[in-house]
Amino acid sequence: MLQTKTWLTETDELARELDAPDLVIIDASWNMPSEGKNAHDEYLAEHIPGALFFDIDEIADTKSKLPHMLPPPEKFSSRMRSMGIGDGSRIVVYDAQGLYSAARVWWTFRVMGVEDVSVLNGGLPKWNREGRPLESGEPKNRTTRHFTARRNADLVRDAADIKALLKDRSAEIVDARSAERFAGRVPEPRPGLRSGHIPGARNLPFAKLLNKDGTLKSPREIERLFQHAGVDLGKPVVASCGSGITAGVLALALAQIGHRKTSVYDGSWSEWGADKSLPIETG
Repeated sequence: MLQTKTWLTETDELARELDAPDLVIIDASWNMPSEGKNAHDEYLAEHIPGALFFDIDEIADTKSKLPHMLPPPEKFSSRMRSMGIGDGSRIVVYDAQGLYSAARVWWTFRVMGVEDVSVLNGGLPKWNREGRPLESGEPKNRTTRHFTARRNADLVRDAADIKALLKDRSAEIVDARSAERFAGRVPEPRPGLRSGHIPGARNLPFAKLLNKDGTLKSPREIERLFQHAGVDLGKPVVASCGSGITAGVLALALAQIGHRKTSVYDGSWSEWGADKSLPIETG
């Protein structure tokens, strides 16, 4: 599979561009509620110079019962304008874990029609290990910019789409959760969810796509991992996970190998596992 474009920015590239006027750096750090950590507090303690904090739980459809579902385009545009992110901005997203929640925000920007967006390979941990500059506190206010969201519906799937896929098998469903959660051998971290997976789904735990330093593996290794998981890369792929966060890592990895028809099931297991009318498999 040909790699046509890289969706990654390396730390040395970002370091050279820190003062570029059209560059917007976004800290998309997010923690599981069970971890008891506050990503915004961690951002205030240290972040890459000039980075803006993207609150995944607030820049979301807060009317939904499901966690951090995609926001309506009007809300996204409004938040971007007030953050000083405009049409024509070059966006680099990172997170404090290496490569985790940044991919979700990268995907969100792409759903909203932004293609000039990349993920910092290795994130804040790699930046820190290399002794690069940091700052703390609130970001400097940026001038309000005009931002236009153009929703790309091809990148998103909902429960009705997944039910249709179970009948026609026109796409591969790949689940980024751990093998234990996928098989239903351990309880889900969110209360009220059944254990198991969507029937026919393949399992590729997102961490397998990462090197020890938190960077994304090479395109050749990525392709091999998907094939080893039994995924037919000749078909469209729908990425799923617990609540739509780490599915973004699968989507990013597939984009890196030039797979053109990748979408994310936004509700993921938070939706499917909670609805007793929907079929599940274990093992």
